[in-house]
Amino acid sequence: MPRLPELDPAALTPEQKQVHDSITNGPRGGVRGPFAALLHHPGVAEHVQAMGINLRFDGVLPGHLRELAILTTARFWGAEYEWNSHAPIAEKEGLSLDVIDAIAENRTPYFSSDAEKVVSTFCSELHQDHHVSDATYAVATSALSHEGVIELTALCGYYTLISMTLNTFQVLPAEGATKFD
Repeated sequence: MPRLPELDPAALTPEQKQVHDSITNGPRGGVRGPFAALLHHPGVAEHVQAMGINLRFDGVLPGHLRELAILTTARFWGAEYEWNSHAPIAEKEGLSLDVIDAIAENRTPYFSSDAEKVVSTFCSELHQDHHVSDATYAVATSALSHEGVIELTALCGYYTLISMTLNTFQVLPAEGATKFD
């Protein structure tokens, strides 16, 4: 059960209403998941959603690499809501179902491209080791550019924040969704 009460759109403060409307009228099309929780603090919600729009909808990385980073982060943090929101997007963006399933099961995926492998390695090192090795950094900048590596780092950080929000406030996926062991 979520730890925060659901906000009634008719009872929002002016600040909450502004952020609510911005999210609803933006590419997300509605306030749900982490944003339903974050809306309790509209100042935070406003900036978090703006960064998310930039990373998800206006980024430089190809969609399948962006979604690979998101799924790797969601799985690392055990964020089932985020996983279930992004696994279908990842597949639609061209990430193979075999890779998606392997990540869900904490297995090492077989990647169809070097770019996928470096994104996975980069994200895994950053989450597990709290830094990225020189070798991984060199391969990542060669494959993705400095701008791509900055974006990849930001994706890991942003979706860590989203995952922590979901986990802290117990925002769960719908019944029948993928659950982690």
